[in-house]
Amino acid sequence: MNRLADATSPYLRQHRDNPVDWYQWGEEAFEAARRRDRPILLSIGYSACHWCHVMAHESFEDTATAAVMNDLFVNVKVDREERPDVDAVYMAATQAMTGHGGWPMTVFVAPDGRPFYCGTYFPRTARAGMPSFVDVLRAVDDAWTNRRADLLGHADELTAAIDESASFAAGRDADVPGTAVLTAAYQHLRAQHDDTWGGFGGAPKFPQAMSLELLLRGHARNGSSEALTAVRTSLDAMASGGIYDHLGGGFARYAVDNIWLVPHFEKMLYDQALLARVYLHAWQVTGDEVYRQVVDETITYVLRDLRDASGGFYSAEDADSEGEEGKFYVWTPGEMRAVLGDDADAAIEWYGVTDDGNFEGSNILNRITHRGDLLRPPEIEAARERLFDARSRRVRPGLDDKVLTEWNALALTTLAEAAAATARADWLDAARVTGEFLLRELRRDDGRWLRSWQSERGAHTPAFAADHAALVEAFVALAEATGEARWVAAARDVADALLALFWDEQDGGLFTTGHDAEQLVTRAKDLLDNATPSANSMAAVGLARLAALTGEECYRARAEDITRLVGRVAGQHPTAFAHVLAAVDLLASGITEIAVVGARPDLVAVPQRRYLPTAVLAWGEPYESPLWQDRREGYAYVCEGYVCNAPVDDPDALAAQLT
Repeated sequence: MNRLADATSPYLRQHRDNPVDWYQWGEEAFEAARRRDRPILLSIGYSACHWCHVMAHESFEDTATAAVMNDLFVNVKVDREERPDVDAVYMAATQAMTGHGGWPMTVFVAPDGRPFYCGTYFPRTARAGMPSFVDVLRAVDDAWTNRRADLLGHADELTAAIDESASFAAGRDADVPGTAVLTAAYQHLRAQHDDTWGGFGGAPKFPQAMSLELLLRGHARNGSSEALTAVRTSLDAMASGGIYDHLGGGFARYAVDNIWLVPHFEKMLYDQALLARVYLHAWQVTGDEVYRQVVDETITYVLRDLRDASGGFYSAEDADSEGEEGKFYVWTPGEMRAVLGDDADAAIEWYGVTDDGNFEGSNILNRITHRGDLLRPPEIEAARERLFDARSRRVRPGLDDKVLTEWNALALTTLAEAAAATARADWLDAARVTGEFLLRELRRDDGRWLRSWQSERGAHTPAFAADHAALVEAFVALAEATGEARWVAAARDVADALLALFWDEQDGGLFTTGHDAEQLVTRAKDLLDNATPSANSMAAVGLARLAALTGEECYRARAEDITRLVGRVAGQHPTAFAHVLAAVDLLASGITEIAVVGARPDLVAVPQRRYLPTAVLAWGEPYESPLWQDRREGYAYVCEGYVCNAPVDDPDALAAQLT
């Protein structure tokens, strides 16, 4: 075993038996590089990454390749999900050098941390215009030995490019973006939407939940039927395609085609969180029970298959099982008949299963030819349960059992919202347990939040801005769902730590790493929404909502400062700034504050069950806030800027005020 045997990351531990002399990221590796006068070969990936596994099998498990790596380099393996700061810095370098990025990411780094040559996947043998990995290794070594000055000059250029991308700022005198930015964003999103198959752009297609949320906000804001139609087209197509698990619930990471049929089969916690949330909101807007079913099944999947006994949620399930991509999920007609007997024909027709198959001779279950028709009749539901039970006896895909603070907070936000909207007490109990788990397991004794936890190894790595920002949103959502003041206090504590550790006093916005963290070659800012919302966009939304609940103006001011950073470009590039545009919506529209005083669950249910994207709800236990001052017991107050309508004690009257 190499140095990865005791890593907390399952991805790193997958490489513990490699003949490669791997180091974990840290001073030990850099000291070895300086002592040996060798570059670092930095390999970054994650557990559910299919091509990461391919490169590992081809190269890292090969003794001859490993010998070259060990002789010429100090080799460092990084889990991008545990160290998003390291990943972001070297991804910026890779994109600057190659014009694209991806994982596995392969970066050659000087002993001082500066990158000088970057790539992604390299095959073991040269093919399709790509050099072999060993050829790349020898070429880099030759350049390091004979043309080092040129390499270090290139390292200076790449580092300058990283610095430039990290210092994106609009200046303190920029205006807070307003409704014009939102209008431009809606127009650009509509233009980019695929009105036939949903989604944005062509294959491969990623389910861009935040962009769909922004369109749904647009519909709530201006009643646009076009925006709602686009959202429904995308949600119906995704839930009908093979990207959705029709037996067990939950979504795969993305589809390799244009019609959502063939997924890349890994299932990520953050996708479940973000997609269940937009389906929940679509159900609140439309009342369509198909969307409620998708929410139920996706949350059931997370609670059943991704939940640790302690209350945290695991990160992901792999695409592969038994060395084959998708093997756990696909079916042949014969396999279905073996399970269902005489009842098989109806299920075979329902799920579009054929003898020829739609994926390497087998079938990905789908409802594409009956898009949106997902409410199963009793005989199909009985067949689904039997197929699910039979599938559960197969070899499951690999599980990434690390618990990440940021992703758990995303899941907690959705779980709390869904529990309140659907009156599911069991979901609300689960949300409380997760909140308590985070407070108990992901903080040091001195209160410093941590990034990653694993049951056998505990928590480690100082949390990043994204972890803190996601927690603010999560604890606010939990306060609104439970009426418990402790979650407002938790949100305030995290918000204060977020601003103290990460705020850029010169240009505004949040750095990725805290001032107490390891200093990399540059200090980046996470501004672009990608697979998950950026740290700055989550902070802008969370701080704006927390400000409305507490009356703490500094939170609102910081949210406005963040929107200033991207105001010039967000409206023109909404898919890259969809979540921060939600903050723009909050600030530009004005946040509606709803306070329900006293034990009035009938009044509380009125806002909880509606889609109110620019509202906050205070109820239950009072806490320090203008919302609780001089209020009458048993009444609801609908306010903006703490200026309130006449109090009401009737649910219909409250609904009328909210409408």
